[in-house]
Amino acid sequence: MSQLLKVATVQFEPIMAEKERNVARLLELCEEAAVGGAKLIVTPEMGTTGYCWYDRAEVAPFVEPIPGATTARFAELARKHDCYIVVGLPEVDEDGIYYNSAVLIGPEGLIGRHRKTHPYISEPKWSAAGDLHNQVFDTPIGRIALLICMDIHFVETARLMALGGADIICHISNWLAERTPAPYWISRAFENSCYVIESNRWGLERTVQFSGGSCVIAPDGSIAAVIDGGDGVAFAEIDLDTARARQIGGEAVFRQRRPELYPELLTGTFSWNPYDFFGLYGHEAWPKGKRSKLSAAQFAPVADLSANLDRIDALAREAKAAGAEMVVFPELSLTGLDDPARTAVAVPGPATDRLAALASDLSLYLVCGLAERDGDILYNSAVLIAPEGTITTYRKAHLTEDERGWAQPGDSFVVSDTPLGRVGLLIGHDAMFPEAGRVLALRGCDIIACPAAIETRFSTPHAGTSVKQPAPIPTGADPHHWHHFRVRAGENNVFFAFANVADIARGYPGLSGVFGPDTFEFPRREALIGSEEGIATAMIDTSNLDSVYPTNVVRRKDLVAMRMPHSYRPLVQAMAGNY
Repeated sequence: MSQLLKVATVQFEPIMAEKERNVARLLELCEEAAVGGAKLIVTPEMGTTGYCWYDRAEVAPFVEPIPGATTARFAELARKHDCYIVVGLPEVDEDGIYYNSAVLIGPEGLIGRHRKTHPYISEPKWSAAGDLHNQVFDTPIGRIALLICMDIHFVETARLMALGGADIICHISNWLAERTPAPYWISRAFENSCYVIESNRWGLERTVQFSGGSCVIAPDGSIAAVIDGGDGVAFAEIDLDTARARQIGGEAVFRQRRPELYPELLTGTFSWNPYDFFGLYGHEAWPKGKRSKLSAAQFAPVADLSANLDRIDALAREAKAAGAEMVVFPELSLTGLDDPARTAVAVPGPATDRLAALASDLSLYLVCGLAERDGDILYNSAVLIAPEGTITTYRKAHLTEDERGWAQPGDSFVVSDTPLGRVGLLIGHDAMFPEAGRVLALRGCDIIACPAAIETRFSTPHAGTSVKQPAPIPTGADPHHWHHFRVRAGENNVFFAFANVADIARGYPGLSGVFGPDTFEFPRREALIGSEEGIATAMIDTSNLDSVYPTNVVRRKDLVAMRMPHSYRPLVQAMAGNY
């Protein structure tokens, strides 16, 4: 029997420094949600006070301990309606340290708190980084975790909470700079197969425009309820058994993790100037990088190697004509999807010799997927072939259940240095695991090339919004508002070339693209293609813009540098949490 739970997200515009007014209004909205039957109610980040504080002195009159007077008022409401409420407020501890905090309150009072671990731009002027990290609270209505705004940018936070058994992540925010529901929110639900209840503020505060879009996101990434703009409450009924199934497209993502490949997640390779760090002791210095063009190609491979080579040849020439210096083709594009055990080829061998001749002829780097035969062992592999003929081979590390019937998993990640920058390889299902892309980013990759054959829905449209957004953030309809692999690019500050099979009749949607390293940059540096055969080509820049310290985000990697690896040990434990 399904365990159904009615939940609510509250959207609210606090007024700076009007704490009593804000608390009273939040209590009204929570009362509305509780009367409407919600058993879990989530309110915005810093909803009691407003957000854009200058410094400690300015916010000092409004901070309070937890538990304290404000939490007591919400606890009274929770007792009255037998419900659970998440509230965001500025906290002061016994040593006078301030935090941006979230509290979970139930009928019996305070259950727990989360202190924002990744303070955003201005917050270090008054707030310390949180020290409570990735907790999951076991309650009668389910296992609940808390995150605050920028925390969710980091793949490790939500992953740790899901590994700890969270059914629901309550994410409270003051989100800005893009249209909502934000793609990052959707990806965290999707890749962790849990519900995300998002409560975002709206309105204008000290010239900052907040974007609203509070919502409830299901484990498959679909939006169960949403508020466009203004104060309000949105309800959704969620099925906790869906979250507990831990499924994405029929794949048990937690069972398929490869923790033995993830120890690098506990390192901080961008803690120092990466130009000093990479190449230390004369080892594996970064390639200089350059401005260039990168293409992703899509088509429907068949069980005929010669026919596939002809399509690769034609699309490679199309990419070259568009100015590309590297082109990425789909998973198994060389040998076909139907019978990889029969069509598998050796590497190197006659098939890759033909690819090498094409790469040489066109002075083009080629990335192709293929079924590889190494003696009696088969792999789902990808090759990066340089114009001079060198071949870098990567063997897919994360196999689907079907692939386990014919292939062995690879046992390492691979990077290769090219004039375009440092390139890492992933294959299809690999990229569903945020750990894999993060390892490649930590190794200094500028580009992740991802041949894919993914049927699972990984992109959803946006119908447009009435919420005012500062230019050039779009407000109109967008058929690809959320694209999971655009998020992969942004969270790792890399260029991500995603080349998917395009075969609608067999369930492969295409939607290939080259995505840029900053998803908050509008217009975005990217190129997308729909479901038809063809290429998407984008200009990329992996240079350092003539600076002795990285000023280019793909080299600076802000979202890699700001990680908190000292709390990540469960990511590399074989049986973390309940798994």
